[in-house]
Amino acid sequence: MRYNRGLSGDPVLRVLALAGLLVVPWFLFGPAGAFSSWLLQSCIDVFNLVLATRLYRLPWMERHGRRFWTAVAGGMGCSAIGDSYQTVLVALGHPAGQVSVVQTAFVDAGMVVVVVTMLFHPLGGEGRQRLRMWLDAATVLTAVAVFLWYFLLAGASTGERLAAAATAAVMLLVTFGLIKLIFSDSAPFHRAPGALGALAITGTAVGTPLAAMLTGHSESRVMYLAQVIPCLLIPISLRWQEVRSRRHAGRQAALERQSFSRLPYAAVAGTQLLLVAALPGVDADLRIWGVAAGVLVITGLVLIRQQAAFHDNERLVTEISASREWFSALVQQASDLTVVVNEDDTVQYVSPAAARFLGAEVGGLASETLGGRLHPDDRPVLAGLDARLAESATVEAEIRVLQADGTHRWLHVIATDLRDNPSVRGIVWNGRDITEARRLQDELRHQATHDTLTGLANRALLQQRVRESGHGAQICMLLIDLDGFKQVNDSHGHHAGDEVLITVARRVTALLGRAGTVARLGGDEFAVLLPGADEGQAQVLADLITAAIGEPIPVPGAIVTVGASVGVACGTPADADRLLRDADDAMYRTKQSRRARA
Repeated sequence: MRYNRGLSGDPVLRVLALAGLLVVPWFLFGPAGAFSSWLLQSCIDVFNLVLATRLYRLPWMERHGRRFWTAVAGGMGCSAIGDSYQTVLVALGHPAGQVSVVQTAFVDAGMVVVVVTMLFHPLGGEGRQRLRMWLDAATVLTAVAVFLWYFLLAGASTGERLAAAATAAVMLLVTFGLIKLIFSDSAPFHRAPGALGALAITGTAVGTPLAAMLTGHSESRVMYLAQVIPCLLIPISLRWQEVRSRRHAGRQAALERQSFSRLPYAAVAGTQLLLVAALPGVDADLRIWGVAAGVLVITGLVLIRQQAAFHDNERLVTEISASREWFSALVQQASDLTVVVNEDDTVQYVSPAAARFLGAEVGGLASETLGGRLHPDDRPVLAGLDARLAESATVEAEIRVLQADGTHRWLHVIATDLRDNPSVRGIVWNGRDITEARRLQDELRHQATHDTLTGLANRALLQQRVRESGHGAQICMLLIDLDGFKQVNDSHGHHAGDEVLITVARRVTALLGRAGTVARLGGDEFAVLLPGADEGQAQVLADLITAAIGEPIPVPGAIVTVGASVGVACGTPADADRLLRDADDAMYRTKQSRRARA
């Protein structure tokens, strides 16, 4: 069966509506009487049992909802037994106006099960929201109690009053439970079907005494009709609930309860009208009628004003909800990371982008400190940013943030101090991932300052390291030139020559360690910077370099040997150019000396 055609398109609801229309002339002008009334109620009870069972079996029904509909099915089953028993009694000649103790016991027992289940159903909400729910439910329940009190005491004997009062009290509790759930955030039914069900339950308690009061006796056709009509509303509410549940595929009915309820104000209006209706029975004079009219007018004006306020509030709530959804959609899809920290650097809020940036669950970052997520070398940067925020409302920097896998990503962050904003009360960090840009930047910087073949520093980086040595510091410069390198290139090719250069770079770097900087100046010419060394230490290193380079070097298809001529010059960083020239002269003197010995 399809459930997306609307309520008017549901065949079961159409049959129930048609039955309601046919019942009116059948009881008012047809042969219907007490037996027909009880038989029809019994059939309705059985049908209610079937509908409640169908609601229980909905696949998306949660645990508390299943418990509620199980109780409803049990209550309807008890009512079916009690009403069927009463039907048999009436068919056997039992007075129609006397309801048996067995029928009352079964009906009341079934309703008690429903009441207990509803009273223990979780309400949802908290604080003022729950208080408002209880006040609304109490307002409506008080109005229902007033109506029951008025009509149950109207023209009935003491025995009839007691019997009706017992059933009415149970029905009142059922109505209270339904009203409480209607106003809650966890009702297992939608608001409109629930309200119709509450009206039907109340009608079963009020309908019969009201009809008896209006007609003057307890076995009139109107009374039978008043007894049946509320019973017909119960299967309509159950079927309506099933149709809406299937159409919404299990979405919670609480979605409907975002707006304000008008039921408490309808209860107030109904009670005021009942008060006016009761005045003719007490022979009220003109003064009392004037007061009653004033009360009605004032109540009406207050209710109209409240409805206007409700309209404005609902529009405001709708606009706020739309704004929140719009903001939430933006934050969910934003590529930038937003973090809010409080005075002690504790994280108060993290945007969903944290999962992409850091590979971490958003909830897992709450209550962490921002500094705990930074690379140790960047924590001083964070401290500097905090100090700068005292002078400027917005500062920025580039920092590395720890990911869940233990690696770090570079972020360009902008910090805005909103601690004085009562809506934020914290520092807002907006971060953009610049890891790839930093990687490219570092790669370009490395290419600009290092030799492509050997990975050694080039001339530009060597000059920078000289400047970084300090203005008055002692430095020594070694200049290395390979002997026999041209023959390797000519005999074995440039690939062999490149292998020789790479091997020489590796050996010199291994000898130097972290004591200085090795650079390739071009061709087969290398330089070594020794900060803080004297000429004797530099000469010792020169001899070690000469010996290391002189070791055989494997190249593709052969093993070759080259020599090294090393020149040494010492001075200060201010004489860097002169030191290079002096080292170059010393290197050539060493080369000439080696040739002379050869």
